[in-house]
Amino acid sequence: MMKLKSKKFCRGSFKFGNGGGNNGNVKSGEKGVGNCNNISEIKWELRPGGMLVQRRETGSSVGEGMIIVRVSTVSQCHDISIGATSTFGELKMILSLVTNLEPKEQRLLFKGKEREDDEYLHMVGVKDKDKVLLLQDPAIKEMKKLHRLASTTQHIPTTYHTISV
Repeated sequence: MMKLKSKKFCRGSFKFGNGGGNNGNVKSGEKGVGNCNNISEIKWELRPGGMLVQRRETGSSVGEGMIIVRVSTVSQCHDISIGATSTFGELKMILSLVTNLEPKEQRLLFKGKEREDDEYLHMVGVKDKDKVLLLQDPAIKEMKKLHRLASTTQHIPTTYHTISV
């Protein structure tokens, strides 16, 4: 078994020689070998999978970690702003407010495949301004149709009664 020494790294520059001074080799404004006085604190974040990683510093137009997903139905198109690390189940909850369809009635398709509620958007590959297709579950659609048909049918009163023996 081999034991490795831990190394200390500086952000943007390296520390060599005695105390990290310039030693006349590099000007203080140049990148490369120089002093480590401008070290900033490293920020960490915990990803949904449980991995601890260094936080990225990227600017986003909508907000940090937010993406816009274009959800298309048969007749309408909705632009939904949601967190990049959200699940398809959370997207269905937002869509239920917009489309008046319950989350269990919705089917979301991305890249030609139906996605489960517990799948994360970023893990599947959904990025900013990507298109997701929303379909109504055909089984529930049929049940609603039958329920409406049964509620509109009126019973005609008759004088005949069934007698059970």
